[in-house]
Formats: sequence, structure tokens, C-alpha cells
Amino acid sequence: MMVAASSGSPVGSGVFAAVALLAISLIVLLILRYYLPLRTTPGYLLVPVFFALWLPACIVILMPIDLASSARIDDEAQRGIWLPDRVLLVSWRITYWLTFVLTWFILPILAEYSDSGHREPKDKVLYALRENAQYHVVVFGSGLIGLIYVFISYGISFPSLKGLVMALAYCWGLALAIYLMGHGLVAIPRRLFRNASISGRLRRIQGQAPRLYEKLEDAEMALEDVEIQVSELSRRKVGSAKDFRDWIEELVDLANLPESHPRPGTLRGSSGESRILPTVITEKYMADLTRQLMRTRHARCRYADEWDRLVQDAVETQAILDSAASKSLDFGAASPHSGFWDRFNALNPYARYVLHYHIIPYIRILFGVFLSLASASIVWSELVKAALPGLSVIRLTVVHHWTGDKGQVGFAGQVIAALWLLYMCAAALTSITEVKVWRGRALVRRNTAHESAFWYASQVARLSIPLSYNFMTFLSPEVYKKTTFFRFLGKLITMTTASTWFDYLFPVLILVPVCATLFGFYGKVKRFFGFGMDIIDDEEDNENGYGTGSWREGRELIKRELNGTPLRGRSGETNDRRAGPAGARAAPILSLPRDNAEPSASLFGRSPNSRPLATTSVRRAGAPSSVAASRTFPRGEPRDPEDENFFEALGHRMKNTIDTIETPKWLQEIGQGIKTPKWMGNNDEGAGSSSGQSGDRGSDVRRWFGGGEGRIRL
Repeated sequence: MMVAASSGSPVGSGVFAAVALLAISLIVLLILRYYLPLRTTPGYLLVPVFFALWLPACIVILMPIDLASSARIDDEAQRGIWLPDRVLLVSWRITYWLTFVLTWFILPILAEYSDSGHREPKDKVLYALRENAQYHVVVFGSGLIGLIYVFISYGISFPSLKGLVMALAYCWGLALAIYLMGHGLVAIPRRLFRNASISGRLRRIQGQAPRLYEKLEDAEMALEDVEIQVSELSRRKVGSAKDFRDWIEELVDLANLPESHPRPGTLRGSSGESRILPTVITEKYMADLTRQLMRTRHARCRYADEWDRLVQDAVETQAILDSAASKSLDFGAASPHSGFWDRFNALNPYARYVLHYHIIPYIRILFGVFLSLASASIVWSELVKAALPGLSVIRLTVVHHWTGDKGQVGFAGQVIAALWLLYMCAAALTSITEVKVWRGRALVRRNTAHESAFWYASQVARLSIPLSYNFMTFLSPEVYKKTTFFRFLGKLITMTTASTWFDYLFPVLILVPVCATLFGFYGKVKRFFGFGMDIIDDEEDNENGYGTGSWREGRELIKRELNGTPLRGRSGETNDRRAGPAGARAAPILSLPRDNAEPSASLFGRSPNSRPLATTSVRRAGAPSSVAASRTFPRGEPRDPEDENFFEALGHRMKNTIDTIETPKWLQEIGQGIKTPKWMGNNDEGAGSSSGQSGDRGSDVRRWFGGGEGRIRL
């Protein structure tokens, strides 16, 4: 490459660019393989999603090449990777317009196509076009004011129309990118700092368990409601249902319903209207039912996958914490369905203990400090790029060579520019998974819903161009105005005064998401108003678990899961996301620790021959809920909730509620120092045991109904 550069030929740079594109293609394929099964995923999903990820990744390489090509160093020995202007212009045109078409047309249509619920391809296409037409009418209607402004100021012409379209798309993408990037610039370093503490990390994992478990229970009950509707629909043999017999049979096969599925009358927690099917079965009803079934199945798989990963993280974190005493760390044998790095085991137990207990925490702190400085530099550069561009930290790190007013970018500047742009994109993209306004979409390992895959790919493509141009404006105008990217896109963005001021002043609002995330604004608003506002996943700030259960409750849930106690049942499809043809996973046999153990104490007994995994029992309709399944009866024998009557179930629920109430600290301190008079039965020696026994007897609400030994009689 150096010989090619010295001779003034871009052959070496072309070879480097080709190798870089090949490496990017391999990385994108690995990402797709992680979230989607490549063999069973249809081609109409893989191809557009691949390009939606591949094009933004290419921009991370194309932008530094454009900078070095327009601001080449006079010394050819230090010149970086460069390409001719014509090659850069064609590359930017292909990248921008293909990304534009994918973002606004192809991916949204395919997303609605996969989520339509219809059976025939023609009906799916019509549904997708109708849904996207409504969206584009709203978008184009809102842009009508801008169109009138541009035509009055610059006349009616194709360049002015093209500039308006590109400027509006840029402004919308920049608004979303600035908000997401501002959140990620704080969340990424903070997560590194928090995970550096092993005990604190375990406490946060346990604090997240009750809320996640509750979501999993809700997802399973929602799926069961839809399955019962499908079961009732399959029993209809006459009327309008005869026209959809094949469709109904496909839904029954998709739901995997057994013959012993309960009747609609046993549906828990649903109103009478939801149990009654419409008199006339229409195609619209069948499409809505199919869509609900697909969404609830993927929602259940999503929360089941998150629950399994949370339990696995808790086991590994506890093992690291316990290794401090034995100076030996052994995670056990990896699961047959784990990845390559989980199976890779080249260290002995002592070396693994030193790595995970001593080295990795300090590495996280080091990276946290480094990324905190990088985040502060990006925020500072956003604030001063309009008034004091010479004080931009990114400008000083990228442009190293100055000849008068002429700035030059070498190979080192290219590498630093690629790292800056990569970190900005990572901060924005990681925030997408934490923002909770996306209609329940999520990325699930090996089982991501098709509609979710299309939507996340469109967001990646939507954010790449605005972030790239925003990064370029951090540099001095003498450098970025000479680039091919500015001549292609920048001139159209700065064509009007309004878009110019928007480009310079709007990024200042990055302080809003930065301050909101830094000072825990989302959690404070949620606790102040007392409603579940899940705009940002702020579970790490909610360490006390207000409204979601404490970390002690999460510790008990994880212990029961690892100990093999079935807290709930799950359908066999829950584990198909990672399982092979058999879909089997080994359940751990673990010992139960002391109930009064703190997070720093051992919670899980581990088998030395197998790595603990979450219990995955098979759920069938009518399985006990979380409260009923975890309830024990006299002699420790579990009972089927179907054998209980109404008053027994009511007593159990009231007892569980009363037993879990903790006396507030301020109320406990009121009575300190005040002794009960002797005539009221004060006994200092036996107060603890007697009060505990009487309180235990008094809290059993079932005795009010005449029950004995925890049983209720009518």
C-alpha cells in the first residue's frame, strides 16, 4: 500500500477498501446469524436487512476515506487511504439513495407485510401498502409547509425539490439520533462502572428479576388467552367458520394446542366479551387473530429469553463472588446450545478467578473512564461547533497537519475519525433497545420476529447518514467543505437558512437526554407520578425496586428457578429459539442456601460437572400461575389450584400479600426505647419467640373461615 501511495496510484487504497468491505460483510452475516436462523429465514427478509446493516457499516469506512482524499497530506509517505473523487461520488450516491429507499419504502412495506396476519400474499401486499400509505400521507402533509417555503424562496425546480426531500429526511433523522446518542453517551460508561462492582452487579440483577418475571407471566397469560380463542374457533364446524377451515387448522398447528386444552370458561383474568367469538367469522377477524397469536408468541419468547439470560448472569456473577474464598472459579460445562466463546475454556480455575475477580473489574473501570472522556468530548464538540469551532476536541484529534489555513488528514486521523464515528453510532443504536416506545419490538437471539428485524434494520439505516454528517461538522469548515459528501449532501442541507440554523442549533439539545440519563430523571418521574412510564429502561436506577419488587424477592425467584421448583410452566416453543431438533436443555440440581443470606453470600450451590441453566418446564393451558405454583401446603406437598375453591384461593392470596408486607423503618423507630408494661404481658426473654408465633397465627387469614392447619372449610 505504501508503494502504491508513493507512486500516486490509488491501487493500494482500493485493495484496502475491498478487504474492509469483505470484513464488514462477514461481520454483518454473523450479526444476522446471531438474531435470525439463516436457513429458515426467507430471502425477502435476509437481503434487505443485510443491506440495511451493511451500508451504515460501510459509512464508517467511507467517511474517513473521503476526509483523507479531499485533505491529502503533502508528504506521500504519511498519506492515508484515498480514492478518486469520481469513485467517492458514485459510492456516496449509491449508499445514500439505497439507504433512503430502504428506510422510507422497502423496509416499512416488508415489515407490515410480515405483520399483516393475512394468509394470501396478495392480501398481505395490499395491507402493507394501505398501512404505509396512511403514514406517508401524514409525513408528506407535514412537509407541505416546507415545500411552499422552498418554492417561494428558490423557485420551482427539481434541485430545490430534491434538496427539500433530503433536508427533511436529514432533520428527522438528526432529531432521533441526537436523542438516542445523548442517552447512550451516558448509559454506556455508567454501565461499565456499575458492572465493575461484582456484588453491586448481582444486586441489580436480582432487583430486575421481579419486574422481568412479572412481564413474562403477563406475556404467557396473553398468549394463553389467544390460544383459547383459537381452540374455541377450532370447535366451530358450521356457519361462516366453514369458509376458513384450512386457515383455522394452520392456527391450531401454530398454537400447538393439545386435545386437553381448557374450555373458554376456564380463562383466567378475562372478561366475558373476550371469551365469546363473533357470530360471523370474517377475513379481517382471522387476520387480527393471526397477528395477535404471532405477536404474543414472540413476546413470550422475548421475555423467556431475557429471563434465562438473567438467571444465567446471576449464576455466573454469584460464582465469581464466591470464588474469593476458594481462589478457584469454575463455571462448569457449557450448555450444548451455547456459543463458541462460552465453550472456549483455556484457563485453569485459578487463572479464571484472577481474570474475572481482579482483572476484568479494573478493565471495566479503565474503559469507563476512557469512554466518559469520549462522551464529554462529543457533547462539548456539539456545544461549541457553531460559536467556537476551533475548540472542538474531535477537530483537534482528527486534523493533525496544518499548512496555514489548510488542514490535512493522514492515516492516523482516519483511524481516529472512524473510532469517533463508530462510538457515536454505537451510543445511538444501543439506546434503541432501551427505549420502550416501540410497540414491544425486541431483538431475540435466534428467534427475532420478522417485523422487529425489519424495524430495527430501518432504524440503523435511518440514523447512519445524519450521524455521519453531524460528525463531519465537528471539523473545521476548511476541511469538511472540500469533501465529496458535503458537495453531495451538505450543500442541499445548507441551501436554506432554516435548515442551516437547525443543523447548528438543534444538536445543542443533546444536553436534555444527557442530563435526564445522568441524573436519573426518568426514574424520578416514574416514581413521582406513580405510573409505569417505560420510555427509557431505567431499571438500573431503580435499585430499591419501587413497584417492581425488591432484590430480595428477585433473589428468591432466581433461587427457586435454579433449584428446580417450577414457578410457572412454559410452552415447548419457548426454548426452540436456541434448541436443536430435540430442543432439550439440562436443568440444574442446586442446593438451597440460607434465607437470610445477603447478596455477597452464596445463593446457589453449583454442580461441578454442568453449568446451571434456567428451568424450562413445559407449559400447557391451565398451568398454575406464579403465586399458585410457588405455594406450599401442609407437609410441604404442592397442590393443584384447580382443587381449590374460591375461599381457599382468596385466603392464599391474602396470606401471601400480608406476609410480604414490611414495616416501614420510620414506624419501627417510633417504638424504640418504649417498653411494654408488665401488666400487658411484657416478657423480655421470650418476647421474640412468642410475638413471632402469635403474629404468625394472626396473619393466617384462612383461619377466619374456620380452617385448621392452613386449610379452609366451607
